[in-house]
This record gives sequence, structure tokens and C-alpha cells, in this order.
Amino acid sequence: MTKVAELRGQTRDELGEALTKLKKEQFNLRFQRATGQLESTSRVREVRHDIARILTILGQEARGETVSAKGEPSEHGKSKKKAVKASAEKKTEKKPAKRAAKKKE
Repeated sequence: MTKVAELRGQTRDELGEALTKLKKEQFNLRFQRATGQLESTSRVREVRHDIARILTILGQEARGETVSAKGEPSEHGKSKKKAVKASAEKKTEKKPAKRAAKKKE
């Protein structure tokens, strides 16, 4: 299992190489599981989680999000999430009003 702090210290090229390596390992593990040769079933989950970590870091870098040492988004990233949540709440507030109007008819 790879730690997030170690991954954040790597360049995009290094992360891309690690991602390729993990995807090949994931393929081999799936093949071993299908043929009944897989001994360490927990490794499948570890590889899947490592792939997700790398993709998350690459996505954050692509969006230009700054990330703290703990791996949490900065205040800028949080305010954007709040704005999205607020707009989603506005959309959901309209739906019950329409349903109530239909029931009255």
C-alpha cells in the first residue's frame, strides 16, 4: 500500500508509470483469480485502492487544487464544494412544490 504523502512527492510522469504498473498488476490478479491461482485475495483490493489514490491526485493536479499536507483541499476547494451543494439544494427545493401542486388538482 502506498501512502498519499509519497505519491504527492512524485512527478506526473512517475505517477503515470506507477499507474500503468498497477493496472498491469490488476490485470494479472484478475487473471489469477479467474483461473483459481490467486493466493493473496487482499492484494486485489490494495491495488484497486492505490489506483484510485493516483487517479485522485492526478485529477486534483489537473483541476489546479491546492492540497494541504494532510491531503485535504484548501479553503478554495471547500468553498467551491459549498457552492455546488447550495445550488443542488435549490434544485431540490423546487421539486416538492411542484408535487404539492399536482396533488391538489
